Amino acid sequence: MTAIYIYWISTALLSLLYLSSAFLYITKKDFVRQAQIDLGYHAPHLVPFMIVVKILGPIAILSRVSLSLSDLAYAGIFYHLILSGMAHLGVRNVKGALPAAIGLVLLAGSFVTQNAAREVPSSYVQAAVVR
Repeated sequence: MTAIYIYWISTALLSLLYLSSAFLYITKKDFVRQAQIDLGYHAPHLVPFMIVVKILGPIAILSRVSLSLSDLAYAGIFYHLILSGMAHLGVRNVKGALPAAIGLVLLAGSFVTQNAAREVPSSYVQAAVVR
């Protein structure tokens, strides 16, 4: 029963983190573009792409229309959080890397406990937990 609570709380908080970030990207475009430039990225096409990804990732995990798509969303979010955290640490912005670190903890909690809360189990969870 505890695993079910961990799954839903961590998944809800991770989704909230991503959806609020997408909302920030939509409402504060200039701030986000400047933050990207400060991190060393000058790619104006990156912002609209990230808005879509930050909305579709949590939807894929929460809806679980397809188990494969859900597992792919977990992997994509994992890599995004790693790269985001490393980008902030690369410019010595430890405070900016904090949301990525929190996101990684939430992602791990959600991923590892998903089989306890969902009917169709992910085979990747068993492989990750056993190792």
